[in-house]
Amino acid sequence: MTSTSPERLRVVIATPLTDEHCALLTRLEPRLDIVCDQGLLPPMRFPGDHSGDPSFRRSFDDQARFEALIDGADALYGIPDIDPSALRRAVRSNPGLRWVHTMAAGGGAQVKAAGLTPDELARVAFSTSAGPHSGTLAEFALFAVLAGAKSLPRLQSQKAARHWSERWTMQQVSQMTVVVVGLGNIGRATARLFAAMGAHVIGVNRTVRPTDGVAEVVGVDRLADVVAQADAIVSTLPGTDRTRHLISAEVLAQVKPGVIFANVGRGDVVDQDALVEALQDGRVAFAGLDVVAVEPLPADDPLWDLDNVLISPHTAALNDDEDRLIAELFAANATRLLDGQELVNRMDTVDFY
Repeated sequence: MTSTSPERLRVVIATPLTDEHCALLTRLEPRLDIVCDQGLLPPMRFPGDHSGDPSFRRSFDDQARFEALIDGADALYGIPDIDPSALRRAVRSNPGLRWVHTMAAGGGAQVKAAGLTPDELARVAFSTSAGPHSGTLAEFALFAVLAGAKSLPRLQSQKAARHWSERWTMQQVSQMTVVVVGLGNIGRATARLFAAMGAHVIGVNRTVRPTDGVAEVVGVDRLADVVAQADAIVSTLPGTDRTRHLISAEVLAQVKPGVIFANVGRGDVVDQDALVEALQDGRVAFAGLDVVAVEPLPADDPLWDLDNVLISPHTAALNDDEDRLIAELFAANATRLLDGQELVNRMDTVDFY
């Protein structure tokens, strides 16, 4: 199969997407030739279901048809079957492939796992869906901090026991210092929400630059210093070699006793064994986790047994508008690619972020 002319872009939909959103892509950028064979894609179970029904299987012939479509693409909307080995096959079988867009904001882990060569990483542009998930993840971070500040575990326990206790004080977000670790799309949205609530926000970021809603931005080297000031810590960081266990036992040793912790980034940013210890001894009073180190969280993991932990099954990013927002991002990026401009959210294939 041959690719389209340089003035057009042949895009193969490699992840579940409705016909409505396929049509949206061409409305937004008429120079796209969209190839979407719904019979070759697993059915979506809910909005933002980029893996589709896990029971779906292609026949031998259907798999060959699917791969043939991919081998004739200029661009892929999603990593085929969210499978690094399928991505590797696609890149190596299709010398005309120019661009792959991942559905995840942190799609770098999947690209890294494909084991592509430096030449292959240079030939194909990779971009992520950072941005569309920011609002809902920022709201979950706020929810998690509020749950800790307003004693949600105690309230739930007393309700279950039908116990009307004596009164107690609760924390007020407007009087809190909140440290937001990572000031990408999610971190900036999180900072704005907390600032709007009146919190004093300190940002920790690899690049130190002024950011809306953030009173002070410091480098990663000062993380252990600023967590000592925090009433709440929110991690929004992606999972990379540089960020693995950045929130370490040493960092958790410096926190103000009773701090609230929320994670809406990636689970391996935190030394989870050290976090469990901190939750058990009271250094961390409450944790709201949308992500954990191993997903699904194993049934015997101690986090399940801690009353001061709220666990979300990595679902806080999902919202009814996600597919539309990603389609709009992709179409805008397609326009940029066709016009010779730099892609938004182009992946750094050194850190895979």
